[in-house]
Amino acid sequence: MTLVPYTAGEKPSLVASLQRHREALLWKLEGLDDEQLRRRVVGSEITLLGTVKHLASVEYGWFCSTFGRPSDEISSAVLDEDPQADWRIHPWETTEGVLAYYERARAAADAVIGELKVTERGTAWHGATVTLRWVLIHMIEETARHAGHVDVLRELVDGRTGDHRETPTSVS
Repeated sequence: MTLVPYTAGEKPSLVASLQRHREALLWKLEGLDDEQLRRRVVGSEITLLGTVKHLASVEYGWFCSTFGRPSDEISSAVLDEDPQADWRIHPWETTEGVLAYYERARAAADAVIGELKVTERGTAWHGATVTLRWVLIHMIEETARHAGHVDVLRELVDGRTGDHRETPTSVS
């Protein structure tokens, strides 16, 4: 599990924080079968696998589209017609396919993060000018929030609790 360094600079600290929450989210899926990952356990349509699909789409959107890079996010036209489209897992979508989509989104986001300084600006989907710093902070919030949802969903599916894989107690 990635640890946020105690004394690193701004960008490495932000990137480590984002990566830590990404890893926690994926850890929560380990050991579950396809039915468990798709199971609705609360009143809304949210599922463990649907949360991963949503995060993949928003990583593409915030990191790639915002900074003019190729993106595979779920289009605004689809979301205008169905605001829950990025959360919904269709019968033809496989667990492996959704996890691969998230992996590709993270890799594309990481490429943008690696190329840009935190002060570089892009244009958000709603027209606002934002910096990479702002997008990193926003995606840390977004990923941590949804990792918390996944934590509760996992507990409801099979009783497993915990927020991160066990890690050493020191960081550099």
